This record gives sequence, structure tokens and C-alpha cells, in this order.
Amino acid sequence: MDASTGKAYGYRWLVLAAYVLIAGVCEVLWITFAPVTGTAAAFYHTSDLMIGLLSMCFMVVYIPMFYPAAWLIDKKGFRASVGLGAVMTAVFGLARGIFASNFTLVFISQVGLAAAQPFIIGATTTIASRWFPVRERATATGLGTLALYLGPLVAMILTPALVLRVGFEEMLWIYGLAAALAAFVFLWIAREHPPVPPEPGAPGERILVFEGLKTMFRRRDVLFLMTIFFVGLGLFNAVSTWIEDIVRPRGFTISQAGWLGGLMLLGGIIGAIVMPVLSDKIARRKPFILIALAGLIPGLIGMTFTTSLPVLLAAGFVFGFFLLSAGPIGFQYAAEITRPIPEGASNTVLLLMGQVSGILFILAMDAFKSKATGSMTGSLAALTVMIIGSFGLALFLPESLKKPAASRP
Repeated sequence: MDASTGKAYGYRWLVLAAYVLIAGVCEVLWITFAPVTGTAAAFYHTSDLMIGLLSMCFMVVYIPMFYPAAWLIDKKGFRASVGLGAVMTAVFGLARGIFASNFTLVFISQVGLAAAQPFIIGATTTIASRWFPVRERATATGLGTLALYLGPLVAMILTPALVLRVGFEEMLWIYGLAAALAAFVFLWIAREHPPVPPEPGAPGERILVFEGLKTMFRRRDVLFLMTIFFVGLGLFNAVSTWIEDIVRPRGFTISQAGWLGGLMLLGGIIGAIVMPVLSDKIARRKPFILIALAGLIPGLIGMTFTTSLPVLLAAGFVFGFFLLSAGPIGFQYAAEITRPIPEGASNTVLLLMGQVSGILFILAMDAFKSKATGSMTGSLAALTVMIIGSFGLALFLPESLKKPAASRP
């Protein structure tokens, strides 16, 4: 077996699993404080807003760090980039445990974790292209993207339980040790390339990341896709942040808001597994982007207006299933339509769109909520209109895979 035939190694799944582990832990550390905001505010004798900044700083720091991360992935490969991010995650994760009682040092550590994140989560499509044949790449990207959903879900469930059982400082220590273990596993297992590429032939011409970014911003299809990600990821970040505020004016409790968030993420996890597999199976991307954008609209409308708990929970599941399944397919689609631009560049730019819009949407939803009732119905209705507009843009996207992938023995 040589490069003229290509070979898919079983070891590719270990590389992907090691990546999912460190990326998932990174996301746990991002959202650590959100499910225990009140407890953390009391522990540090500060406001809820200051605790919220511990999570929001990830979105802010991503903006200046996205280009260095894309450059490193392109020049040195995903193992160097994710490895650097993993070491930073371990160091600053442990620092949160060591200095757990000092809010200033915990905040500095959180900023360090935020700086590590782009080096990790920007590598998903690069790993897929290095180790997986074309017919499996949306599936691999979907499984890699699962970390972005599994991490917050684990944090939402585990953080309150740990705080109640072992205490606030001990919880931070446990997460720091988990980060160190995940970093070790990745550095031990990950390899940049398999001995033989997964697809026949030598790698084609590659464009330097800066030139690639300039090319991307001149292409209409890429600009349309960036706009879709701007709306979709911003919507996810904003709804996740304000989920309790969204449902409270209609009489739902904090626990019921938690159920809604859990079902939304569970739906997203299932969607991120099922939809990319189907996309790979029929070798098409565009139809699934359209299905995702259309399918999430009923869920969003239900979350916006319903006063029935069963309908609310069902709407959250539908919303998460379709919205979060669009992510991995969109990332892989971008990698395919922008070749020979490095995969890390397209991946990090799309994530950048979500960080910028997340900040804007979070602040706007808070600013425009009803002063009398606290309702965010108007903001959610506006976001629904934006999703409909995104569906319209998606109609003009070209298909990235022109024919079914060839079967291999």
C-alpha cells in the first residue's frame, strides 16, 4: 500500500478521540462558572456580571487569537497547535485550582484558557483531512465538533454536583487535573500524518494562510457562509447564555430552564452525529445546510412563545438538533469550497464569526429586553427573521461535492 492508493488507518479514531477529549475539557473550563453563577458570586464577593465575564472573555479573546491559531495550524500542523493549546489548558486549568480563592488570579487564568481555545478548536477539519478519507470527513468533523457541545453539557450537569459534594475550590482542582490528564493523552497519542495518506496522490498546492484569508473574503459563496455562521453561532451563544432569562417571564423555573438547556444540547449531540453521517453517505452538503436552517425555525418559535413545558422541551430539542448539526457540515463544506486554502483558516474564520456575533447578540438581547417584564420575545423574533434570511442566502450556495465519493474495498 502506498500514496498512489491511499489507506485509512484504524489509528485515526484514536487521534480523533484524543482531540475530542482535550477539546471537550477546554469547553468545560470555559463554561465552568455559568451553572453556579450565584454561588461563585457569593464565594468571590462580586456581582453576577463579573462571574459572567469569566465565560464571555472566551469570545473576546478569540478575536485577536484566531489568526495566530490559523497560522500555526497551517505552518506547523494540528499536533503543534493543539499541543500548545493543550499545554496552556493544563497550566491555566491547574492555576485556577491553585489560586481558587483569589478572583483576580482566577480571572487571569481564565483569560489564559481563552487564549488556548483557538489553538484547539480551530483544528477539527485539519484532523479530518489529514487522517480520514473524503467519504468520512463530515462524520469526523461532526465527531470532533461534538466536543463543543459535550463540554458545556458535562459542565452544566457536573459543576453543581461537584460544588455541593466537595466544595467550590475542590471543583476547580478536579477540573485542573482533568485538563492535565487530557493534555497528556493528546500529546501521547496524536500524530500529524498517517504513514500513508487517506486519499491517493500527493497533497496539492497550498496557499499561505494570510493569502488564503484575503481570497476567502473576496468570494461570494464564502461571504454567504460566513454570514450564516455569524447568525447561527451567535444565536446559539446568545440563547445558551440567556436561557433562564428567556423562559422566566413565562413562569418557568430555574430547574425547567436547566432541562431546556440540557435537551437543547442533547438534541445537538444527536444531530451532530446523525446529519454528518447522512451527508457523507449521499455525498452532499448543501441540502443538509438548508434542512438545518429550516428545521431549527419551529424549535426557535416554540422556545420564544410557548407557555407549555412539554412543548418548550420538545422545541428545545428540535432547535438544538438542527442548529448544532449544521456546524460540522458547514465546517467541512467550507474546507471543501475553499481548497487549497488551509482547513485551519476556514475553520477559525467561521468560529470567529460566532464569537463576534455571540458578544453582539448577548449584549443586544439584554439591552432590548422588556423593562416591565424582562421578556426577550422581541429579540428572539428578530433572530428568527435573521435565520429565515440565512436560509435565503444558503439557497445560493454551490454544492461542494459534485458526485458521490468513490467506494473502496
